[in-house]
Amino acid sequence: MCYSFCMIDWKEFARFIAPDCPRCDFIVSYLEKRGVHAVVLPIEDKKHIYVVFPKECYNPAFTIKTVVAHYDRFEGSPGANDNSSSVFALMDWAVRLQRSGRAHNVRLIFTDGEEMCGSSGAAGGKGEAVAIGATVASGAPAASSGAATVSAQGAFGLASVFRRLGITDDDVFVFDCVGRGTIPVLGRSTLGKGISTRFKKRFAALQARTEQVLRAASGGVFVNLPVSYSDNAGFLACGIPAVAVTLLPADEAHKYMFDLVQVPVLEAFVMNRPVPDCFDRAKLAAMLPDTWRRFHTVNDDIASLSEESFALMERILHGLAELRTYSA
Repeated sequence: MCYSFCMIDWKEFARFIAPDCPRCDFIVSYLEKRGVHAVVLPIEDKKHIYVVFPKECYNPAFTIKTVVAHYDRFEGSPGANDNSSSVFALMDWAVRLQRSGRAHNVRLIFTDGEEMCGSSGAAGGKGEAVAIGATVASGAPAASSGAATVSAQGAFGLASVFRRLGITDDDVFVFDCVGRGTIPVLGRSTLGKGISTRFKKRFAALQARTEQVLRAASGGVFVNLPVSYSDNAGFLACGIPAVAVTLLPADEAHKYMFDLVQVPVLEAFVMNRPVPDCFDRAKLAAMLPDTWRRFHTVNDDIASLSEESFALMERILHGLAELRTYSA
């Protein structure tokens, strides 16, 4: 199938990032007008949006692919890239999936409350450190300040429901800030001690499948780099393997890779792990990609987005829809 960038409705996009837009209602309405049913799932004080595909879209022989993007935004910022870009890419994908009439095994959820996870993180305040090892080993939230912050995240409550219902074998793909650049970035996650061999194998297999999709969509070009946790934090903290994908412009990705080698502590800063007091945090923040420094500011606007990014996302999502993994 061949898709074109013109499918993005920029007038609708501008409405979505307007300061007074009721974003939850907008998403449900946008989908319903295009023949896709969606329902609001209230969990704790968050409103997640679940896309209801017909039952014939699911083949029990294959693993379910849970695909997630948060629709909330930082107060005072247009949130064009963080994370309206992912929301629009996934909404239009949902329309294509609905019209295809094929089994795709996609469970699509727009989450609320991602920005609750830390307000002063390195990359625009997008997350805290996650004590994954202790959580996976015990099956309960890890007792650390980072995990405590993650527990306030909307995806944590959603993932907790998944766990209670026994939905722990999905492949979980999180998309965050995909409106700038042509380099797919697979977020690097550091697994702590005490993690089961089964979890490690499942997580490694999920990463490998994600890399496969990213390579195919980008002509073999992708990078695995430290990225502040997004909704993947909530799933990981509940013992459910999840990966996060974002995009960066090529020049920003190259410079970031160079700086990580030159200043190794930059990775700890980005992942919100402890940084020695001798390092100037302002200087570390200045080393972050320009795309990330726009997060939570008025500069995260529609003018900062690139058409090429949405074209690449269409290819990534098409590859994800075609991905088939036999159920365990």
